[in-house]
Amino acid sequence: MHAETGERGEADNGRMTFEDDRRQVPIGDTTDAPDGEGPDGEDDPFEALVFAALDSLPEAFRERLGRVAVVIEDDPSPELLASLGAPGLFGLYQGVPRTAWGADDVAITSKITIYRGAHLRNYHDPEALARGVTETVRHEVAHHFGISDARLVELAHERNHG
Repeated sequence: MHAETGERGEADNGRMTFEDDRRQVPIGDTTDAPDGEGPDGEDDPFEALVFAALDSLPEAFRERLGRVAVVIEDDPSPELLASLGAPGLFGLYQGVPRTAWGADDVAITSKITIYRGAHLRNYHDPEALARGVTETVRHEVAHHFGISDARLVELAHERNHG
């Protein structure tokens, strides 16, 4: 779970949900996927950022994503936020991490959801938006490989301070 906070560290819930805008994009080999094409066949720059973030993952991780579904939604539902105790989300991993015993035999497909609204509200220039989307995609992919939020915070601290 990659939580969203406002400029002062306050929650920006973005409580409006657009159920019809859910897009599911299988990953693994993204070369055959529509390149940044939106639900109406129009270019979708946000989707292109998500594909670019997936394509930027090291090959060893991309190969092991298997049948993970990546879904782009505008915002999480208020019910989802309440169930997680989260004020807002940039992304969410749902599934069985690859490090769990028997994860390869689980019949349920893992899912990564990237929330467009949170990113657009918090990143106001194209470069910052691209960095934010990449950070969120990597964060959620890390959860698929069993890395906890606490460990991700430790790794970020080590990367930034040492």
